[in-house]
Amino acid sequence: MTAEPLPQGPVAAIEQLRADFARREVVDSNQLEWLASPQAGVDRRMLDRIGGEVARATSIVRYAPDSIFPSHVHGLGEEFLVLDGTFSDEHGDYPVGTYVRNPPGSSHAPSTRDGCTIFVKLRQMRADDAERVVIDTAGRVWRPAGDTGHERVVLFSRPDGTENVTMERLAPGTCVAPYRCDGGEEVLVLDGALSDDAGTYDAGTWVRNPAGSRHGLASENGCLFWVKRGHLGASIS
Repeated sequence: MTAEPLPQGPVAAIEQLRADFARREVVDSNQLEWLASPQAGVDRRMLDRIGGEVARATSIVRYAPDSIFPSHVHGLGEEFLVLDGTFSDEHGDYPVGTYVRNPPGSSHAPSTRDGCTIFVKLRQMRADDAERVVIDTAGRVWRPAGDTGHERVVLFSRPDGTENVTMERLAPGTCVAPYRCDGGEEVLVLDGALSDDAGTYDAGTWVRNPAGSRHGLASENGCLFWVKRGHLGASIS
């Protein structure tokens, strides 16, 4: 699978990237170029983006060892999952597998001693979100998710169904019956390979399915993935 190339030129000039939320997108992030951020030692692979340096953005961000990022405020919140290493700020240390939601108006000064990689979504929360969430998924109990061989850990859920974030895993040979994504769906494959009706996606692949799409899931040899559902409805698209 060939990743869609990024526009050429300075990062600040990339203000519209996969910004049509009514379109399905599939990106192998391993094939994307690392682009420098304004801070030395911090690079990004951009998945979607609306705006300049202050943007509604979904990215994979890599911090070099002993790198820091100046203290900053998240005007519309920040959500991230640690993919590798340990991410730190003045509030604590977050090892691989930790999921964090920093609500709108919060601030922090990120750093890392040995280096780390995170999957991060910026400026995508409701203005009235107030709860900070920190979940070390390594310590959570996996619960059945319906089909045999399908389990999940709930990371965040809205009662109205407009945002549900989970870590999910499929045992080898598992098939999940087709379902409709009324509010859309976003998936990042973390380990193994995940299949749907359109193809098979290895670790590092990001998939965004628009509202109203329908598909099943399967894994021949087992897989682990992060998924958010319900958030790509009419208010965004």
